[in-house]
Amino acid sequence: MNEAAAPTNSQPARILHLGLSNFHRAHQVVYLQRLKEQGDTSWQLVGTNIRADANALLDALASQNGNFTLETIDPSGTVEYEWITAIDQVLPYDAQLRTLTKLAADPATRIISFTVTEAGYYLLENGELDTGFADLQADIERVKKGEPGQTIYGALVTLLRARKAADAGPITLQNCDNLRHNGDRVRGGLRDFCRRIGDNDILAWIDANVSFPNAMVDRITPRPAPELKARVKEKTGRDDNAALGSESYIQWVIEDSFANGRPAWEKVGAELVDSVDPYEEAKIRLLNAAHSCIAWGGTLRGHSYIHEGARDAVVRKLAYDYATEDVIPCLSGAGNPVNLPAYRDKVLERFGNDAIRDTNQRVTADSFSKIPGFILPTIRDRLKQDQSIDAVAMLPAMFLVFLTRWHEGKLPFEYHDQSMDPRAAHTIVEADDPVKALVADRLLWQELAGDRRLEEAVRKALVRVQKEVLPQG
Repeated sequence: MNEAAAPTNSQPARILHLGLSNFHRAHQVVYLQRLKEQGDTSWQLVGTNIRADANALLDALASQNGNFTLETIDPSGTVEYEWITAIDQVLPYDAQLRTLTKLAADPATRIISFTVTEAGYYLLENGELDTGFADLQADIERVKKGEPGQTIYGALVTLLRARKAADAGPITLQNCDNLRHNGDRVRGGLRDFCRRIGDNDILAWIDANVSFPNAMVDRITPRPAPELKARVKEKTGRDDNAALGSESYIQWVIEDSFANGRPAWEKVGAELVDSVDPYEEAKIRLLNAAHSCIAWGGTLRGHSYIHEGARDAVVRKLAYDYATEDVIPCLSGAGNPVNLPAYRDKVLERFGNDAIRDTNQRVTADSFSKIPGFILPTIRDRLKQDQSIDAVAMLPAMFLVFLTRWHEGKLPFEYHDQSMDPRAAHTIVEADDPVKALVADRLLWQELAGDRRLEEAVRKALVRVQKEVLPQG
């Protein structure tokens, strides 16, 4: 069903969201808030987490009935505060997924949405699961026995088994994150998980009853700063333990392919399209990759925040040149609905918003999954066209210096990378030729691992990083 729809009875349709993160609250929840403000209460939202690493946030939200303050700031410095009431129920973390399973088996649940980091999908370049991760392998064995899953795939299989048993009808699995081709890739990962647990029945049911629309999401949402709570108290009078800040800009492009109805997202600014590909490529290459560029470069130049790097002439030029010289030529073509130069300029303006105070620590997290996800596609395209990769090569060169500082314990913050094998990362830096070792890493470079052209470009870029990026003296 490719149209907005809800049950015809009086009971609202339900979205069940996994990953009640800061980004989800500043994005999907806001779109649902806008619908409710228009008088559309035909959909409700229930949220929780399938990991135990954010229980404090769940507790804070539950104590406030799911409500929270959203502070938004535009590039001119205009600040607004909004009381968000669109989360109807917050479920506590439960490794056994008991309430989640009951809700998934309820016909009123029409969409299961989720926000997951790139690394949390455990995907190889061919779309199959990377079972080298111990937690994924353990989940496969767990779900084989009929126990509740704890990874995104295991949890989804647990919920979908319950829905199938209850004959509760078709359902949509909706990604709300930065994974490229996210719907298609989750479908592939989930089907591979089903094969590995040997459950052909649930696999056949998924193929017949579940849709996986691709989507592109965008809103810079930093971790709440320590002073945010006091600022919210001063401006609104509320003691809010779940207050959140984000930029004013927001975008959501969704493939209109839903199995059992959807909210009227298009009435509140979302774009429902046949294909998200051009929007997704522009966002991932021009925004996400440039974000990493500024975070790595800014860190190397002694900055702590993204806006500091974006306002540093050296770092800003690296991001601008990367976008202009290598990305825009790859994505330009007839029929592209995105004005790429304007999008580039808007992105850099957003990064320079000093009121957001987004940290380099947050943006550099999971860099080992961001290189193949955000940067490799441009390198691949440029090499196929026999074109220079000098501008884009500056990004992995800066990452190598960043990684070296991590190896030496000289980063100004703790580096978190769910997809990194620390032993392999240390080995890269300790190698007689770190550039060759970096370029040889198949996790990062896939079929281009060891490519002579890539190695030469990164080697040349490293010289530039040392001369132009690192503070001298």
